[in-house]
Amino acid sequence: MGTEFTIEQLKKDFKSEILEVTEKNRRRMIVTIKPEAILKIAGCLYKDMGFRFVIASAVHTKRGFEIHYHFSKDAIGLILNLHVILDKENPQVESLSNMFNASNWIEREMHELFGINFLNHPNQEKLISEGNWAEGVYPYRKEFKTISKEKE
Repeated sequence: MGTEFTIEQLKKDFKSEILEVTEKNRRRMIVTIKPEAILKIAGCLYKDMGFRFVIASAVHTKRGFEIHYHFSKDAIGLILNLHVILDKENPQVESLSNMFNASNWIEREMHELFGINFLNHPNQEKLISEGNWAEGVYPYRKEFKTISKEKE
């Protein structure tokens, strides 16, 4: 199953859930999906297409909280990122930790640093910051200037 087949199969199976496909190069693809589709599409990559979950990473941008879930299909050397953009005010998405044990700690870290709520996560207790900053403070959140603030 090559790169082209993988992407075409995802487009066919999840047409309404895929927002954008970006080919960074022959071996790296980014598939932006609706956040509510994360469990279905991650499950398909793993169970049906032979990908493995590697890690996830998050960033806070003007668009919202963005998470890249990194998957690898080692046999063909393909890295596929499932990319979701979460709400700016109430960032939440289903947890992958019940599907992949490896996502447990990174989701806890993203919760702690960004305040992203991972729905159905088995344990969102603090992982690294106990006593380092106040409850409800998320050090990786950014303050973005709005047009009205810039004019003041």
